[in-house]
Amino acid sequence: MNKGIFSFLLITFSLFSAQQKPTQIAFLSDVHFQDLYGSFSDHDFKGIINPKTGKPTILRTMDSQLYSTRIFNENYFAFLKALDDIAAKGIKIVAMPGDFSDDGQAYNLRGLHKILDQYHTKYGIDFYITTGNHDPVGPFRQDAGKDDFLGEDGSPLGIYSQEKLGKTKHKIITKDIAESGYLEILEELKSFGFYPKKGNMYWSTPFDSNSFKDYSFEKALHNADYSRRMYEVSEGFSVPDLSYVVEPVKGVWMMAIDGNTYIPKSLKEHSGDPGNYRGASIGYNNVLTHKKHLIDWVKKITQEAKINGKIVIAFTHYPMIDFNDGATGEIKNLLGEKKWQLERVPDEQVAKVFAEAGLQIHFAGHMHINDTGIRSVDDHMLVNVQVPSLAAYLPAYKILTVKSPDIMEVQTEVLNDVPRFDELFPLYEKEYKTLQKAKNKVIWNKDILKSKSYHDFMLFHLKELVRLRMIPDDWPKDFIEKAEKLNGEDLLLLVQSKEQLREKGINSKAFKNWNFEDLLLDLYKFQSADELAKKDISKERLQQYQALEKLYQENEPQDLLILQIKSVFKILSLLSNSDPADHFEVNLEKQEIKRL
Repeated sequence: MNKGIFSFLLITFSLFSAQQKPTQIAFLSDVHFQDLYGSFSDHDFKGIINPKTGKPTILRTMDSQLYSTRIFNENYFAFLKALDDIAAKGIKIVAMPGDFSDDGQAYNLRGLHKILDQYHTKYGIDFYITTGNHDPVGPFRQDAGKDDFLGEDGSPLGIYSQEKLGKTKHKIITKDIAESGYLEILEELKSFGFYPKKGNMYWSTPFDSNSFKDYSFEKALHNADYSRRMYEVSEGFSVPDLSYVVEPVKGVWMMAIDGNTYIPKSLKEHSGDPGNYRGASIGYNNVLTHKKHLIDWVKKITQEAKINGKIVIAFTHYPMIDFNDGATGEIKNLLGEKKWQLERVPDEQVAKVFAEAGLQIHFAGHMHINDTGIRSVDDHMLVNVQVPSLAAYLPAYKILTVKSPDIMEVQTEVLNDVPRFDELFPLYEKEYKTLQKAKNKVIWNKDILKSKSYHDFMLFHLKELVRLRMIPDDWPKDFIEKAEKLNGEDLLLLVQSKEQLREKGINSKAFKNWNFEDLLLDLYKFQSADELAKKDISKERLQQYQALEKLYQENEPQDLLILQIKSVFKILSLLSNSDPADHFEVNLEKQEIKRL
């Protein structure tokens, strides 16, 4: 770097720290907004009447929620609570790294738009959003629907955009349930980052050849048009890319990277066929092969930022760094390559490429987990902050405080108490009674309706999700059948005799208070909440896990069951002893983070 540029940067950064207040940005990811109190433009159905409130409500069944990695209904109230918290803290910038909707239906987009407008008008909050794999589900609008809305009699109700799609006995047809494409999302939500505002000091897309010094609002507005934001994902297949960079406050560039990569299933089909594209849930692995222009764009922006004394904060829906805290290999060996959502783990090449491109701090969602990942590549460091979902355990959002060009603070705000979270419980009571009549159906645990807080509700959701879906889908059946009969003491006695335990001063009877099912639930707590899971597990239990992990690691078993249990404890240890993921400081100059 020549002396002139170095002096300019030194003066700029000095002025930043001396004159500018710390910039705060709240990150709300995977909101999966569904408008409980919305309406359809072409049908008079407004939902079923809630006896508790007297209000018509469009909601999904509890049964569907407990088989899903996200809830569909109560997150509506959690979203409002998070926005109220952010407003009370005086934060004026909110970034939403994708899945702001649950499949981008028109009525949900309208409802989201209305709420964001309200908070902008009342509190002066500016929202900057980027797309996830649920918004849009594909690059172009496609007919769709859901068969698990709750009907008046407590049985499932289907809502579809076409009559031929529905299989349920009771159904409603409305175009507003179709899955919007990029065009419809852009038209409805253009004022939330996707288009420039006059108040922005800079706004640009990957397809804009103008430099920062040549910026004008008129040029930016021209380049924001849908037709100017297309790229060829495969030869002859042009699809949109809604990436943008914006300067909402002086000195800070927020880089919203559209990581959705929709790849054609068949090159023989028409490029405009919405059903001919594979989903984008794989994330950045497909960006490396089919969306390389984003890498060049990141290089360009980070270089321009350096020259002009700007700080780049990137956010995307998808993680750039492995989020399993070093446990991916162990999980793969135990469960197989296609379990535990391992297909969503980014290749190490992803972090390398973007670190070398100059990216330093990146916020992501998609996985509904709390995590921090760090990669150092030569003299480059990339920090990937996983923002939890408001629709899953542990419901939370992140606050970034930019203290200086090199020092940033990240804080996790957990939503323990959410007003109205139990508003829909009377409707679930009706659903449960109906399900009881269907003898062949596995019924969800009604005790979830005794939850006293949103935190308890989401923890119960995780428990039911693990029981109903995770264990049956991810874990070897024969292993579970053997292991589920064991309690903590049994696990001890598999690798140590009672005499050996006495010599080590271990009271095996104290381990009898929990069983293998409890152990697996705690494993998923750590996967979801990282270090924050420790608040939901007793200290005594955590110490017992540590003792067991040590004993199993010292053992060289030949028995398959013991080998598998040893692997479980290894995964638990890695997930529970990772980089700071609650409240921490990032020092970009020293390339380190520290727990606060």
